[in-house]
Amino acid sequence: MNTKQLADFLRVRREALDPKDVGLTGNGRRRTPGLRREEVARLADISTDYYTRMEQDRAPQPSPGVLKAITRALRLSLDERDHLFRLAGHPAPDRRRRDDHVAPSLLGVLDRLYDVPAQVMTDLGVTLVQNDLARAVFGDLTGQESVVYRWFTDPSTRAGYPVADHAAESQALVADLRAAAGRGVDARELIDRLMRESPEFAALWRLHEVGVMRNRRKRILHPSVGLLEFDCTALLDEDRFQLLALFSPAVGTATAERLALLGMVGAE
Repeated sequence: MNTKQLADFLRVRREALDPKDVGLTGNGRRRTPGLRREEVARLADISTDYYTRMEQDRAPQPSPGVLKAITRALRLSLDERDHLFRLAGHPAPDRRRRDDHVAPSLLGVLDRLYDVPAQVMTDLGVTLVQNDLARAVFGDLTGQESVVYRWFTDPSTRAGYPVADHAAESQALVADLRAAAGRGVDARELIDRLMRESPEFAALWRLHEVGVMRNRRKRILHPSVGLLEFDCTALLDEDRFQLLALFSPAVGTATAERLALLGMVGAE
């Protein structure tokens, strides 16, 4: 672990970020450039004291989990992430395997979205990061199994959807998974598990339907504000391994007003 170089790297990368780059606004004039240490710590969900000690060359070795969180907070590229890991005395993540590094281009868009739910997902349906409204609508999905797996194996996942929409959602998820597998995504483990555990999935998989989920209507039954109707759009990263899912309130519905109420409740 090269603590001196690690401290310098963190400081330089922090000072290079404009608060607007990470969705921070209304912070007034700043005496020094870049983000404040407490802002980086908050974005990484670690203590300000620990992050400060890292920049002051007096912290113990950070774990890979902490390094991943700092990677997102500082909007590091893959090369910068690998450099951070090596400075901290850890091997860089194997790029031959998919990991949870979020494309900075998608994070940049997500940071600027306040009035619509949005989340970054892998092409196998694993949620990597959400904005506040997405958490308010769907709950905190980060760190959970693929949405496809949960849909077919955990009945509670369907509780937030109108029963009339269940069949169409099942078909769309299976068709999208088959499209991902056709693009060369390694979905074998996920497919094998679902074939063993879900007769519904197995029956749909044998139909060989293929369809990438792009623009579609989605309805959610929220326990606090009732029915929410969204027009969903997916923005793909340059490598097509991740997508930014945007959930815009459907025109002609009460969804925008109900989202505003959810946002107020979350702020309180």
